[in-house]
This record gives sequence, C-alpha cells and structure tokens, in this order.
Amino acid sequence: MFTGIITDIGEIIKITQKGDTRFDIACAYDLDGIDIGASISCAGACMTVIEKASEPQNCFAVEVSAESLSKTILGSWQQGTKINLERALCAGQELGGHIVSGHVDGVGTIVSIEPEGDSQRFVFEIPNDIARFIAPKGSVTLNGTSFTVNEVKDNVSGTSVFGVNIIPHTQKVTTWGDVNVGDKINVEIDMLARYVARLAEFEKEN
Repeated sequence: MFTGIITDIGEIIKITQKGDTRFDIACAYDLDGIDIGASISCAGACMTVIEKASEPQNCFAVEVSAESLSKTILGSWQQGTKINLERALCAGQELGGHIVSGHVDGVGTIVSIEPEGDSQRFVFEIPNDIARFIAPKGSVTLNGTSFTVNEVKDNVSGTSVFGVNIIPHTQKVTTWGDVNVGDKINVEIDMLARYVARLAEFEKEN
C-alpha cells in the first residue's frame, strides 16, 4: 500500500526485453533499506524489486509483464524517462495523501495546463468507465501522486474530463513540473469510491 506522496524521482537507465520487460531505475534511495521483493510505486504502478546495485549507479530493477505494459503508460518508457517513486507504506507512518494500492485502473490524457495563482490547473480526459468513480473533492492518484479533484464534467462521447490544481512544491519534487499537454498518465481511482460503487450495484441487483 502507498499514500500518493512522492519520495523520489527515478530515471529509467536501461531497458531489457526478455520474456517480460526489465527496467533498471536510478534512484536516491538507500538501497540497504530495500529488500529484494519489496514493492515500490513507479509512476503509480506497484512494482517488485528483483535486483539492486550501487555501481556504476544507485539503482533497482523491476520486471513488467506485457499485460501491464498494455494497460499503463509503462510501455512508453524510454531510457532517460523520469518517473515518480514511492516506497511502500510502513505501519506507524504518517498517511499524508490517501490509501493507494498501486493498481492502475486506466490511462488518461492531459488536455490543458493553465496558470491559476501560483499553481497550475491541470485538466485530464479519461474513459467514462473509470470517470464514474471520480467525484469533486474526492481523491485520485495520477502517476502515483495523490490529488484532490476540483471538478468533473461527463461527456456522451465515451470520455469525461476532470481538473486538479498542482502547487509549485509538488511540481518541483515530482515529475509534474516537466509534463506537457497530450502526455498520457496512469490513473488509479480512490479505493473507497470503488467499494461504494460496488455496494450500490449489489444493492440495486438485489
């Protein structure tokens, strides 16, 4: 489990195509405190550490299945791509964002970025099948980062749009300061919204 509070920005330094795809990811984490088999959120996708090294660069490696590559933005990663990282939540740690599983529900697109005070207002387009789980003032995880939703506008075209504000600090300590209109992003809906929707469906059916 994660919180959506980014603790490092990693960089893809090597990609190896085998049966699955291996990514070697440079990071600033103390690798002595990361066990093989540990979970790390990589741009919002929960990945398992399969190897780590301190030479020639401090890095860890993960393997990604073809299914995960097709359902997330991980298939677009290239050498040099920067990604948001978060280590798994430990009992007793501060829950600064919201409960995040690291299971990506879909891929969205940045459709606009506009200044709003000192912040930036981002608007995203997402498929309607996950838009129904996103509500104003609710939580959503985008590329691993926890955000509060400002507004949601449902369309009849099969997609919906919603907006969030990203403050300067978040842009500085995550990859959000380097994204552009048209970029694809990983979306994870709020776990609470998922269960509420399922409960409502069950009660309607019965």
